Amino acid sequence: MLTEPGLRSFVLVPLAINLVLFTAAIYLLVQQFSSLVDYFLSYIPDWLSFLDWLMWPVFAVLVLVTVYFSFSIVANFIAAPFNGLLAERVEQRLRGAVITDDGWKDLLASVPRALHREMAKLLYQLPRFLLLLIITLIPVIGLAAPVLWFLFGAWMMAVQYCDYPMDNNKISFHDLRSHLKTRRLSSLGFGALVSMGMLIPILNLLIMPAAVIGATIFWVEEFAQPVPEEALERL
Repeated sequence: MLTEPGLRSFVLVPLAINLVLFTAAIYLLVQQFSSLVDYFLSYIPDWLSFLDWLMWPVFAVLVLVTVYFSFSIVANFIAAPFNGLLAERVEQRLRGAVITDDGWKDLLASVPRALHREMAKLLYQLPRFLLLLIITLIPVIGLAAPVLWFLFGAWMMAVQYCDYPMDNNKISFHDLRSHLKTRRLSSLGFGALVSMGMLIPILNLLIMPAAVIGATIFWVEEFAQPVPEEALERL
């Protein structure tokens, strides 16, 4: 569906945003990766220096996750209105409704709501991110951090992208999380695929719009109520 007429304009803008921001993230990692890992390792007390070889991969993952989430947050705020309209158009196609032509007018009207919703997701994500960061910095216990980061990333990707179709359908952020918990394994599976896709060069540029489309299909197939025949507009 990425190339379908009527959807392309809402795919190209997030694609361009991803291209710019992920290029910047890759540049930062190439230039600063070793320095950042060494900075985190400096927090290990001298009497635990023998653990350096164990903690290096933990802190390496921490650097990758921190840079990844930082740039993802910025990208999500910029692309949120486009993603919301993309989810709306996809749901209309899946459920047989007519797609109107006033996409850019709808886009401007949706900006305040989209930014408010992104802020709600950020406030949900930030304390959990900080908690995992603290766990990562604890010697020995921090060895479990890579698994916890992966699960956290998968859950947040499910929350991030399933929010677009659910917000369009007036599902509150609290109810969004409740919905996903009823399909916890499916939600984590979806989020894990998105997370892994974002690690693959070139493919990660298309992940944002593809994830919005996938999340909308997930919403329609797993959560949405069937549309009554009399409520469908005639094509």
